[in-house]
Amino acid sequence: GKGSISVNNRDLAEYFPTATLQYKVKQPFSLTGNDDAFDVKVNVYGGGITGQAEAIRLALSRALCEIDEENRQTLKPEGLLTRDPRMVERKKYGQKKARKKFQFSKR
Repeated sequence: GKGSISVNNRDLAEYFPTATLQYKVKQPFSLTGNDDAFDVKVNVYGGGITGQAEAIRLALSRALCEIDEENRQTLKPEGLLTRDPRMVERKKYGQKKARKKFQFSKR
């Protein structure tokens, strides 16, 4: 490949306008030295753009480990093979939201 990255049939710079998000997506390639080795076509949905960029980074890191097992030693210490475990807390019964309660009236 030539190193082109397209997200949802749009160019990387067009889909992720900030340099920080573009860096997050390209990080696995720059760490392993494969900057211009692969062309990437990604479909991503749900969450915000930061979460999408981090999801793409995780997917690319896992793919690079599948291609060459030695990439794992480079990516693992940087935390690129770790999924973000935070999830939305569920709504509880008898409450308005997950933590918010209905208004309490003493009298």
